[in-house]
Amino acid sequence: MAAVADPPQTPNKTKQTKSSYRPEIDGLRAFAVIAVIINHFNKDLLPGGYLGVDIFFVISGYVITSSLSGRESKNFGDFLSGFYERRIKRLVPALSVFILITSIAICLFNPEPGLSLRTGLTSLFGLSNLYLLKQSTDYFAPSTELNVFTHTWSLGVEEQFYILFPFLIWFSGFGRQTKNGARNLFLMIGALTIASLVGFLYLFSTNQPAAYFLMPLRFWEMAAGCLIFTGFQKHASIEQFLEKVPPLLLLAMIVGVMYLPMSLAATHTIAVVALSSVLIASLKKETAAFKVFTNPKVVYLGLVSYSLYLWHWGVLSISRWTIGIHWWSVPLQIALMLALAVASYRWIETPLRKSNWFGKRWKTLVVGTGVLVTLSGGLVALSKPLKGKLYAGKKPSIAVARTNDWRNDIRLGATHLSGENCHADIYYAKAQLDTLFEKCKIPTNRTSRNQRTVAFLGDSHALSLMTAEGILLEAGLRIIHYSHSGCPFPNPPYGINPKECEDFNSNAYRHIFRDLQPGDTIVVYNYHLSHLGGKELLDTRHNILNQSRIETISSNQKIDLFIQGLAELAEKASRSNISVILIGSAQRNNEMDLRDEWFRMHDPATENLSKEVVNARKLNRKLLSKASDLRLKNLTFVDPLEILDKECGKDLSSFQKCFRDSDHMTDKSASQIILHILKNTLR
Repeated sequence: MAAVADPPQTPNKTKQTKSSYRPEIDGLRAFAVIAVIINHFNKDLLPGGYLGVDIFFVISGYVITSSLSGRESKNFGDFLSGFYERRIKRLVPALSVFILITSIAICLFNPEPGLSLRTGLTSLFGLSNLYLLKQSTDYFAPSTELNVFTHTWSLGVEEQFYILFPFLIWFSGFGRQTKNGARNLFLMIGALTIASLVGFLYLFSTNQPAAYFLMPLRFWEMAAGCLIFTGFQKHASIEQFLEKVPPLLLLAMIVGVMYLPMSLAATHTIAVVALSSVLIASLKKETAAFKVFTNPKVVYLGLVSYSLYLWHWGVLSISRWTIGIHWWSVPLQIALMLALAVASYRWIETPLRKSNWFGKRWKTLVVGTGVLVTLSGGLVALSKPLKGKLYAGKKPSIAVARTNDWRNDIRLGATHLSGENCHADIYYAKAQLDTLFEKCKIPTNRTSRNQRTVAFLGDSHALSLMTAEGILLEAGLRIIHYSHSGCPFPNPPYGINPKECEDFNSNAYRHIFRDLQPGDTIVVYNYHLSHLGGKELLDTRHNILNQSRIETISSNQKIDLFIQGLAELAEKASRSNISVILIGSAQRNNEMDLRDEWFRMHDPATENLSKEVVNARKLNRKLLSKASDLRLKNLTFVDPLEILDKECGKDLSSFQKCFRDSDHMTDKSASQIILHILKNTLR
């Protein structure tokens, strides 16, 4: 987010003066916020533009340290209350107005705005980063674009930094202007920076959302700005050395980093933080970059960057719920962002930051807190008693507002395996695992010695195929169906509860090879193969119930873990002359609520379906490639996109003829898949 500290100062000043203001830092803010906005408009234009947030973090560390340098305070209480008074006056007014207006706006266009409202509520108290982490949100996933307050995570990181930082400033002696204060602060911050960076690098490979959202793992970025400032105070030679680096070269390198592959994201972050730190040091009056960054219009853009950062995402997110983002709409959306930012800066930020609210600091603190509490009550009202009251569109139709009742329909009578609960969920009794498996066979025993068996294993997607089981039974085949909601088979790289999934799948693994014989077939079909690109909200949310296991993993990690388990399964099956069929990705529609409405000038459902078909094809190519690399003759990959009606992705109405909800197949689609398997792989 835009660094929201006090005006940047030059080092080695004992008192704050107008001459200590560094306008070029505001110019750098302008560059950072432009990079972020371009990326949020279209990731293809500037893939790494999101790194502008990391530039903001560096600026924030530098600016907040400079603003506290030489600031006189009577005692620690006076220092602390003054610091937080300035933070409240700087942050709360613009944020409160933005949250209030945007919350009402999203309720007009989103029939289920709960996620946005809860994110906005937590952002008021600097906790939205923790809330989004709890939801295991991937900041780069398409679903985040519809949450109007996703971007406030960075504000939460900075506010949490502000809780810790004044204590470091004061007790190092820097805030008390002691002789060794700058040195002590440099050493303390340096040690914490190393620890934070090590933690960031470690968790980035194992739990990216934690590395992305948690302040302790972002501390090193803001600390970099602090180290630059304190380093200058005691070692002028450092500044003199860095001044020799051409700032335009550094700027070009930062832009270059933003175009590097996303697979190097951790390296990108470190590079941008390092380059930004050096750039702050090298921006001197005689350089060309200084002249650009101190241009009055550029400086002004930097001054309004906090409000611009807040409003730009709100405008884009509301646009995605309404008119969409098109070449013709971009100028209008940019104009609206700037107008809202300028209005916020001129009539909210500036007057309230500079005014003496109530004469006494404690009154400012109390009133600021009161505003946040009152506004949070308003958001609660919007999400509960007023839920749906402001929505300006049509009420969801039965076709769109589908439920999971189809699972019960299959269990309670739609199939030969009805009533046996062969599809489990979090309510099944673990003590009945063995008996449960024995019941999930039609017929229980082979009618003849040579009768072939087809075993369907996986999650609820395997269940969705069971409406077409009659096709196999009529062909004289025996069926086993054993699945669990949210538990991919054979090994769970994620799940509703990884331990429960592991227990269930281990039981299935153990029993299946006792029952099957040469010539039989195992069919594997799972949800986690339904999407490519990033960690997705629905997948990772499951893991909240068991934090001791992998919390969130990328799609590539999911695929690799799954293929590893699939290889073990297929190899064991091969030794018994049992074949394995892997069903790949069908398309999905994750945005079922984005149907036609009077306030939409585009067809978001159709646009989303087109994107999902592309994603599914990419994933299936990757799955086929990895399955082929195993070189197992008994393993067959089935691509449902080559089987299902090509009209499924044409529009929402056509999609609903092929899928029950966002991605589970209808009876018709299930029959098409089963018939294909029967004719082409069970011959």
